[in-house]
Amino acid sequence: MDCLKRKTALAGAVLAVALAALPATAQQGPKRYGPGASDTELKIGQTMSYSGAAASYGTFGRVMTAYFKMINEQGGINGRKISLMSVDDGFSPPKTVEMTRQLVESDNVLFICCSMGTGPNASVQKYLNDRKVPQMFVLSGATRFTDAKTAPWSMSFSPTYMDEGREAARYIIRTNPNAKIALLYQNDDSGKDTAIGFKEGLGPDRVKQIVSEQTYEATDATIDSQIRQAKAAGADAFFDNTAAKFTAQSIRIAHDIGWKALHVTTTNSSSIAQVLEPAGFDKSQGLVAGKYIKEPTDSQWDNDPRMKQWRDWMTRYYPEGQKTDWWNVYGYMVAETLAHVIRAAGNDLTRENIMKLALSLDVESPYLLPGLKIQTSPTVRSAVNKLRYYRFEGKQWVLLKE
Repeated sequence: MDCLKRKTALAGAVLAVALAALPATAQQGPKRYGPGASDTELKIGQTMSYSGAAASYGTFGRVMTAYFKMINEQGGINGRKISLMSVDDGFSPPKTVEMTRQLVESDNVLFICCSMGTGPNASVQKYLNDRKVPQMFVLSGATRFTDAKTAPWSMSFSPTYMDEGREAARYIIRTNPNAKIALLYQNDDSGKDTAIGFKEGLGPDRVKQIVSEQTYEATDATIDSQIRQAKAAGADAFFDNTAAKFTAQSIRIAHDIGWKALHVTTTNSSSIAQVLEPAGFDKSQGLVAGKYIKEPTDSQWDNDPRMKQWRDWMTRYYPEGQKTDWWNVYGYMVAETLAHVIRAAGNDLTRENIMKLALSLDVESPYLLPGLKIQTSPTVRSAVNKLRYYRFEGKQWVLLKE
């Protein structure tokens, strides 16, 4: 075993200790297999936006694919090869339906995991729940994926959009109690969820501090008019809940028209590679974002053992990936968490047991910011539920003191 593999094995052992809270499963017990599981293999399905409008998020799927390549080189999990069947849906719900049906009915995957986007995942949610196929660690913060009553076979990984909205509102009010607030979000379920949470975070007495509330369509070419209207309304704080390419636009436009509002964006639109570089570092100064993962550009993590191990892993297994992109840390962390759920399942590789274990997590992941944990239960169905705030300074994100 070379140096990197020793590091990886040690890192896995560290997180395995953290995952000790998972319900015990007897590896020597009777073998119970669902579709896609055997003595030698476990098939997992995933739809990912490798093309289309959200292609930049495809890096997440590439990280997961590379992670399980490493796992298989080391002998798999409990002696089984993990076949992650990650297919491109172009971020198009009709394509997601087609590809998911193929994964479940033709490829016979045990479960669907870590598929990208609110619309694509919503398009197959009923289908998967009706068939009792786990829709695990959905890459969306929409509350529909955390409702145990209507969708008992669904769960997400990141904080819900409502949680993110609440946290953003509280941050703005802590920073400027008398802020005049502009709110911009995509005209879909995810945007509306975040707006609801934001208003809840403000509270009924402060909602009137919103002086501009606007939406945009995912198919719009630009949000120039919305930014100009927000400035004209006199807003001095801006919650920018837009997709990555529009966040880059809003940063440029706000800078160019001299709008110096407190600019707060979301986790998903805080990538240096996908948002801030296209917008221009000079125009991005002072931008604030809620985050829950250690930001790879934050110098305080330069000597962090697990971040160093992740960089070494990127060099070996995903050299074309950007080490400045937090999505690549996120993908690794989710893949690692999934691997430990599978390991804990032992020989009981049924859909029921996998879902039970995924809803029984209590993990101190080394990739989360200090004070945050991965915690799930039958009623808490998003793995991460809190955020901390960063400000962009120079060429990196700097964690703000609480």
